[in-house]
Amino acid sequence: MEQDSNQQRPLFIGIDGGGSKCRAAIYDADNRKLGEGIAGRANPLFGVEQTFSAIHQATEKALVDSNLPLDMQKSLIAGVGIAGVNVPALFDKVAQWRHPFSEMYLTTDLHIACAGAHLGGNGAVIITGTGSCGFAQVDERQLTLGGYGFALGDKGSGGWYGLKAAEYVLLSLDGFKPHTQLTEKLLHHYSVDNALGIVENLAGKPSSNFAELAAYVFICAKNQDKAAIEILKEGANYISDLARKLLAIRTTRFSIIGGLAEPLLPWLDDDIANQVQPALASPEVGAIYFAQQQMQKKLVG
Repeated sequence: MEQDSNQQRPLFIGIDGGGSKCRAAIYDADNRKLGEGIAGRANPLFGVEQTFSAIHQATEKALVDSNLPLDMQKSLIAGVGIAGVNVPALFDKVAQWRHPFSEMYLTTDLHIACAGAHLGGNGAVIITGTGSCGFAQVDERQLTLGGYGFALGDKGSGGWYGLKAAEYVLLSLDGFKPHTQLTEKLLHHYSVDNALGIVENLAGKPSSNFAELAAYVFICAKNQDKAAIEILKEGANYISDLARKLLAIRTTRFSIIGGLAEPLLPWLDDDIANQVQPALASPEVGAIYFAQQQMQKKLVG
């Protein structure tokens, strides 16, 4: 990540905005990390102003962590990858933001995750955290799959696993499904003893609240709970199929990142699990690679 300049060498900030949190990291032109900051979620699907506020907060925390003054924001070159901007109208709203940086290069959180995982090179990545989605890039060709949000997609994600667990438990409490360990885990989690107690804790809540329940699906599946195993396999089969579609464009590397990447790996089909390689860098670093690549394109016309 090196850029020559006759003036003071630039500082870069990579920003990864997602449905649960916004991360920012400041690097110098020699790829040395100076500091980082974390704020609340930055997904314009939940509000553009909230997204801007989270980016501001994460940036300020990163500056403080870097021992830099807050007014250095205006000198930073920002690569920004955030969830939700795969929707064109939301991309336009964020792109028109009067941001505080020297320059801002905007793309999706998927794009920067892929760039980080493969150090700016070709490859494919699946994110399995609160949500789920896939992205692959081979030279100028890009393929994006999923990323439609909690209500319309996110299969195989933490939010989806939590939703399916809650659905099963409510059916079991109404007598349509057998009571299993999963039923007891969710009742204990909320300190309730009936279906309405669970509903009170989940009705109208965002995907992150459901994602808190995903761990119980994995725990119960490990304990041979049939309901949890069925839910886990359904999500894992989708992630395996998603990977096959991404790999079909002949990517050179493939990584899975996010909070469920490690626990989900043993449940993936063998032909997919055997191709998974570790991500080489974080999405924030990927955002900086993206910004530098876009700067280079501007220079060459």
